[in-house]
Amino acid sequence: MFYKDDRLALFIDGSNLYAAAKALGFDIDYKLLRQEFERRGKLIRAYYYTALLENDDYSPIRPLVDWLHYNGFSMVTKPAREYTDGLGRRKIKGNMDIELTVTALELAPRMDHAVLFSGDGDFRPLVEALQRQGVRVSVVSTTRSQPPMIADELRRQADNFIELEALRDTIGRPPREQAVAATSD
Repeated sequence: MFYKDDRLALFIDGSNLYAAAKALGFDIDYKLLRQEFERRGKLIRAYYYTALLENDDYSPIRPLVDWLHYNGFSMVTKPAREYTDGLGRRKIKGNMDIELTVTALELAPRMDHAVLFSGDGDFRPLVEALQRQGVRVSVVSTTRSQPPMIADELRRQADNFIELEALRDTIGRPPREQAVAATSD
């Protein structure tokens, strides 16, 4: 439940939201996402968390990061670490859970409602801590993907669960690959 006078803050786990939207077959239009939550309350901050590969000026996520930065999102980034797993596969690790948690707890006294865009069960203690400080917490993710992208314990802890699929018509757009293919016919 949203109230018009609520001071809202958005906390977007970039890689988690991207994976959830991709599993549902659409891309997020972040301008529309911001507008949607500005309608739901007094948006005080919109944070976007992502790890970036160092020395990767041509990262596919760089244009998004730049656009978000110039369009009112508070960007929180850190270098991703590259490593090779036990099977010799190249892996990238860039977990932003601690950064998101610290920011949310610091902002808690100045917000009424936190909207967490992640299904990561590691955030359950954060949701509980925010609730103890009187902050209502909505979690945006999906149960409609296979497997579901939301951890059950996170969904149960939240005051409100928003199914990402239900926001498709409000904040979604066709995936870029399809959009490009459709315009080149």
